[in-house]
Amino acid sequence: MAEPVLLKAVLPGLKHVSSGKVRDMFDLGDMLLIVTTDRLSAFDVVMANGIPFKGKVLNRISEFWFGFLGVPHHMITCDIDQMPAPVRKHAKILRDRAMLVKKAKPFPVECVARGYLIGSGWKDYQAGGSVCGIKLPPGLQQASKLDRPIFTPATKAQTGHDENIGFDVVAETLGKETAVRLHDLTLAIYGKASLYAESKGVILADTKFEFGLVDGRITLIDEVLTPDSSRYWPKSGYRVGISPPSYDKQFVRDYLEEIRFDKKPPGPVLPKRIVQKTSEKYLEAFRVLTGRDLRG
Repeated sequence: MAEPVLLKAVLPGLKHVSSGKVRDMFDLGDMLLIVTTDRLSAFDVVMANGIPFKGKVLNRISEFWFGFLGVPHHMITCDIDQMPAPVRKHAKILRDRAMLVKKAKPFPVECVARGYLIGSGWKDYQAGGSVCGIKLPPGLQQASKLDRPIFTPATKAQTGHDENIGFDVVAETLGKETAVRLHDLTLAIYGKASLYAESKGVILADTKFEFGLVDGRITLIDEVLTPDSSRYWPKSGYRVGISPPSYDKQFVRDYLEEIRFDKKPPGPVLPKRIVQKTSEKYLEAFRVLTGRDLRG
């Protein structure tokens, strides 16, 4: 039987509070329920059709990393049978794609760690030899490994693209002490995760984290180290000077460039072959990193 695709979580009896490009949020009083759908966004536009297993992969891979990292985080449980009765009523829809979390007050910055020069970091470097105000050595190529990972924060755009900012802007916004803590946490988590990924034959090129305050304590929130928030490359396909093959939705972006998509809503219907290949990439990322297969 084909895997059903969830494009929108409609959960009678639960209070819907917001929806992002991929996640639908519900208020449970002192907790939140985050439902990860199978929606896919590329170039900040949500595509017309979803990707089978995508939401389950993102949810369960976050669960894996929250458990592995050993830092304060907002996850309570992903086990639907341990959630409140009004949630359990929707178990058939929510199993594997729902996370119960503590409420947090998010910081208004994306905390990005980069170990390799790719994406917007590569563009910034080409333009001026630096990324987020951090001067880098001359002569680096696309996908070059950096001497040491760097912290390159970004604004959290509600619409459109996030924009890279410097550490000084974070310090002005949140205070120097909090900015230093976010810098240190971001690079420490990236370091631990990248070492683990490498042991599985995967390069964690870059990733973005979100943090917030839970009971006054800086806490890791949102998704963590998923193929949507991170750039994972199979070590076997890595070489300097190209954009290496990846476990993320680059496959979809490449297709959209081929058809000259204008990067404006609404998103097109993706062909079956693109949907299937993308689903396989998400499932493979989950299997390689966790050692488990979501298909049973």
